[in-house]
Amino acid sequence: MVAQLDALKSSNRPDFPITLTQLFINGEWRNSSNGKTFDVIDPTTEAVAAQVAEGTQADAEDAIAAALQAFEQGPWGQISGHERGKILWRVGDLFLKYTEELAFLQAKEMGRLYTDSITIDIPHLANTFHYFAGWASKLEGSVKQTTKGLHTYTLREPLGVIAAITPFNFPLVLSIHKFAPALAAGNTIVHKPSSSTPLSALKVAAIMQEAGVPDGVFNVLPGPGSTVGHTLSTHPDVHKVAITGSTASGIRVIKDSADTLKHLTMELGGKSANIIFADADLDAAAETAYYGVFYNKGEICYAGSRMLVERSIYNEMIDRVAGWAKRTKVGDPFDPESQMGPIANKSEYENVLRYMEIGQQDGARLVAGGKAVDIGTGKGYFVEPTVFADVNSDMTIAREETFGPILSVIPFDTFEDAIQIANNNQYGLASGVHTRDIKKAHRAAARLKAGTVWVNTWGQFDPSSPFGGYKMSGYGRENGQEALEFYLQTKTVWVDLS
Repeated sequence: MVAQLDALKSSNRPDFPITLTQLFINGEWRNSSNGKTFDVIDPTTEAVAAQVAEGTQADAEDAIAAALQAFEQGPWGQISGHERGKILWRVGDLFLKYTEELAFLQAKEMGRLYTDSITIDIPHLANTFHYFAGWASKLEGSVKQTTKGLHTYTLREPLGVIAAITPFNFPLVLSIHKFAPALAAGNTIVHKPSSSTPLSALKVAAIMQEAGVPDGVFNVLPGPGSTVGHTLSTHPDVHKVAITGSTASGIRVIKDSADTLKHLTMELGGKSANIIFADADLDAAAETAYYGVFYNKGEICYAGSRMLVERSIYNEMIDRVAGWAKRTKVGDPFDPESQMGPIANKSEYENVLRYMEIGQQDGARLVAGGKAVDIGTGKGYFVEPTVFADVNSDMTIAREETFGPILSVIPFDTFEDAIQIANNNQYGLASGVHTRDIKKAHRAAARLKAGTVWVNTWGQFDPSSPFGGYKMSGYGRENGQEALEFYLQTKTVWVDLS
């Protein structure tokens, strides 16, 4: 990894040929059934990075049939958990082998900083597959003590065909959080990546094949949600949909899947509150708050986009965080000096600029950023990290998920005020508390209506620790032993011994 970063700093800009542009179904690379393709746009240059096959309803039905056959008749369901685990461990190892290419693809398709992919994303992918590889051989049932003369036991069995629908903001990480537990449990997968980010998804398909994942077990189908996504959500042979996306997208999937009573995991939107009490380490809190919202261009479902600050330190914290924002180097994601790359696509870029205008129209005080950035090329979807002060909970930028580098700063007076403001939102994905008082931290964590609470930190993840939301941020959990429960079902067997 150090060598890879050193090479980048020496101006050896990475460049890999983009050759994987077809659908991947039943172990084969193929064109779409109608021959259509769509453009993948590089958000740094606005140039076409690749043309990718656009899946159709017929292609989705083929992929579902392949996944069903692989589940019911193929070797995946017949091999032991130990053998499944060995294959998944190889997948983890191969992510490390292809670190540079995967990082290159993420930068090209959605502007993810190349250095962040190398140092954060790819090691996490490998760790996640290695973690769940270990679980593949430990999915055990139990014997129950029931009526005398009866032997009663449970089996934990996979669900079947899993549709994984994933977004553009962390295309690799958010996909792997579904693939690893689903495959460890013995399911098969049809993956529909975002149309903005199919390139890294198709590379994952090649990695699965190289690792020895049998044909049909893993399929990748780029294409529009209106056709591919709708088919996956409604088809009776799909047994579960796992989606990360906006709350609106999640609601559509829930409605589409209702007639077939699919299992669902919903990892949806967020408007996370980051509470900073006056007794916090203010230097550390400011830095954490900055990264909590501006990391990955603010394109984070768990972004700490509402910073709640105790009134006695309110102006000081605004100055500190605004200072961090103003010093940010916005630029080419391949430049190791860049701290923030481009917004992932034109639609999201225009939406972020719209929210910047709305914040000012609603009366929030702009203290940093607020507009687009030209990095010297006249191209690219770059914006400034933006800080709004004097925000209240009725303002649009405090209620809605802006999904970009926009921070809303809200004052509070008491502990009860902070909890009330934090919970006064439809979302409940994550939250943060900054204080030196451990009792206060635990009290706040117990009261916050969010699936994750970070204390004096932000954005910490590990394959062993579950993640998911409350309220309109969804349900189900990813990561940890808990994630496996959402890819398994329990069968009870009663045997009469009389």
